[in-house]
Amino acid sequence: MPTQQRSPIYKDYQPGSDSSAVAILRAAGALIFGKTTTTEFTVTNSGPETTNPHDANRTSSGSSSGSAAAVPDLQIPLSLGAQTGGSIIRLASFTGVFAIKPTFDAIFIKGQKAFALTFDTFGFFECSVKDLGPLADILALKDNEPSKEIPLADFSVAVVRTPINNIKVEQVSFPSEFSDADKLKRIQKVITLGKAQKFAPLEYRPNKTKLAAEIRAIIENTVNITNEANTEVTDKYSRMRKSINNLAKRYTVVLTTSAVDKAPLGLDDMGRVTFNTLWTGFQMPIVNIPAFMGENSMPIGISLVGPRYRDQQPLMTSKIISKILMTKSGWKI
Repeated sequence: MPTQQRSPIYKDYQPGSDSSAVAILRAAGALIFGKTTTTEFTVTNSGPETTNPHDANRTSSGSSSGSAAAVPDLQIPLSLGAQTGGSIIRLASFTGVFAIKPTFDAIFIKGQKAFALTFDTFGFFECSVKDLGPLADILALKDNEPSKEIPLADFSVAVVRTPINNIKVEQVSFPSEFSDADKLKRIQKVITLGKAQKFAPLEYRPNKTKLAAEIRAIIENTVNITNEANTEVTDKYSRMRKSINNLAKRYTVVLTTSAVDKAPLGLDDMGRVTFNTLWTGFQMPIVNIPAFMGENSMPIGISLVGPRYRDQQPLMTSKIISKILMTKSGWKI
């Protein structure tokens, strides 16, 4: 199918093979309806003109916007997306659907146009929580250890402040090095931009004038990120990743919000990735539940986060918790 990356460089381009995820789904009997729209190379903070199915005056957000909007609009039962920062989980919150961003590298990204190889991850959007598990099985999201359903009374949830339905809840204080959100964001930005500069020889040199100014600035390293700085923060992030992963192993799930707020008005504001980049950077699996209905009847999601390569844990937990929360909130897809 035409795969244009929303870039004039790839106008009318048609690859000779499917991406790895699409090929696996085809082999399992899936019917591929088409391509959904995106931002240029999933990088830019402007375009496309995809509106939110619940309010045409609001955005469905950024790079996976077409995929996030098509499912709740009931055009298709499921769709694929990619997340470098928050382009699956935040968008699922904005559009009120279930979604998973798996453990980094759990699904081979061949055929995906990579932006930052340290973080880029295939994921998917679904209308029904019941369909997340079978699709995860098709894509071979297997845990390091055999997974089993945990009774509600045996749940242990980190971060949530108040008890829910007799679940054991513990508010967790992160180590001091994780407490500065702005610092973490800067670290991840340095790593992301460093990786993004690597596609320069293919796209940039012969096509400089055709690229968006935002992409040219990244490739030209206008913020002057040195290799030394990139190596330093990459090593630091690796140590932090191990620490947070060990912390998450103590709980059934870590629970946090999927977005700062409901989908913003207008198509220029794609929303902030404040609650997404941390978990994406730590390469941990995240499931969005469309748990609440906010102002103007817009959906607001929560994230269930698990340790790396324990994707089935938040998936199974989401089936139980989503039923409780969606019944209380009244949100329906």
